[in-house]
Amino acid sequence: MTTSTTSTSQGAPFTDLRRWLAHLSDSGRVAVMREGTPLQHTLAAIAKRLDGRQAAYFPKPGGHAVPVVSGFMSRRAWIAEAMGVPESELLQRFRDAAERPLRWQEVAKGEAPCQQVVHRDRDVREVLPVPTHSEHDNGPYITAGLVIARNPATGVQNVSINRIQVHSKERMAILMLPRHLWAFYKAAEARNEPLEVAVVIGIDPLTLLASQAIAPIDCDELEIAGALHGAPLRVTKCLTNEVRVPADSEIVIEGRILPGVKEPEGPFGEFPKYYSAREHREVIQVDAITHRRDPIYHTIVPAEMEHLLLGSIPREATLLAHLQRSFPNVLDVHLAIGGVGRYHLYVKIKKTHEGQPKNVICAAFGAHYDIKQVIVVDDDVQVHEPQQVEWAVATRFQADRDLVVIHGAQGSVLDPSTTIGQDFGDGVAPPPHLQGLSAKMGLDATRPVVYHEHVFTKVRVPGEDEVDLAAVIDTAARADFAAGAVR
Repeated sequence: MTTSTTSTSQGAPFTDLRRWLAHLSDSGRVAVMREGTPLQHTLAAIAKRLDGRQAAYFPKPGGHAVPVVSGFMSRRAWIAEAMGVPESELLQRFRDAAERPLRWQEVAKGEAPCQQVVHRDRDVREVLPVPTHSEHDNGPYITAGLVIARNPATGVQNVSINRIQVHSKERMAILMLPRHLWAFYKAAEARNEPLEVAVVIGIDPLTLLASQAIAPIDCDELEIAGALHGAPLRVTKCLTNEVRVPADSEIVIEGRILPGVKEPEGPFGEFPKYYSAREHREVIQVDAITHRRDPIYHTIVPAEMEHLLLGSIPREATLLAHLQRSFPNVLDVHLAIGGVGRYHLYVKIKKTHEGQPKNVICAAFGAHYDIKQVIVVDDDVQVHEPQQVEWAVATRFQADRDLVVIHGAQGSVLDPSTTIGQDFGDGVAPPPHLQGLSAKMGLDATRPVVYHEHVFTKVRVPGEDEVDLAAVIDTAARADFAAGAVR
């Protein structure tokens, strides 16, 4: 079996999960396991070992009838391939879709594959093969579920991916960060009403990516998915509530987030590669489970490439658009994987004025509170290559002149370093308004606009980018170093 990890093919976007998996399989990028892989830890361990090389497909995991797949979006090049564009056009394609969403198309009742089989009053753990991933995880977690809810005030939907602990037959604890889903829930809770939701598992790669768009509160990410598809996304209404879900998805859990109800959730291994603490979280009451005949369950191994890329690429597209509104000379951005695809941002600019990089740094911090470190570099540095960014810091940055530090800003509540120095008693978490307090650091790693002679000119050899190695290397020749000849 070949294990090709990249492709230069371009064409129509992949709008169907099974067609995408078949495409990966045909190019040697799916590994099929023997039947019966244990759902507790072993499945995640195998998928992690294959991370970024092959997607992992598990028939009958733990003896369960429903197969599990993981890792089908674990390389940046694969995501571009799923879009049908070169990797260099990935951010622009996502940005175009986010700026020009397409209204979804509702299909008639009975036409949605995701409702071919209906379960009511069934144990989620029996119907679905939910894995336990990391060593100290507090049980099985849904990690690739698109949580879809409607704004109680406007009816417009929001889509996000939230970790969900399945801890009983029909109740699941969910982590909601202070974003749109949380705002919807608090609005419903203020009326002492549950928030209707659907958890969609097993969806095409572009809808999965669209779910992570940083969009305004009343922008339905399913419409961004339609724009990525090039046609309106087919949706259907849930059987037990008003939420619309992708009609061609594999599995849908219908339910309600209960007002004023919390149950223990965690610990759980999160994207920073640390565990978040056990706390009381909001609860989803499950009302029904629907799925295709012979469905496929998708799980994301936390903190690995599929997890990090799905979060970072949509954020990059949004950050680039945000920065270019004020700074048209911003050329590219990259959320470094070493910064867990969230915290460290590299920005490439065509610098025109001294002091400009510091303005860009401040704008980037205001664009998303997760960002903890910003490095601004010149247009001769490739921001997708960390070694080049480090070189720019090493040769163009001086801490007493080029460092920006902001104290006491809002940061990621999942960054464990923000908890240092906070003591509210053993096992007592800080109140929500004190969680995630963070310092921000910006580095201006740009050269001066004007400099003497060639002191800041990057060394290059004429022709190094144009030379055709295949034309100049004689693969049949062998050097005889003792005789000083070529044979």
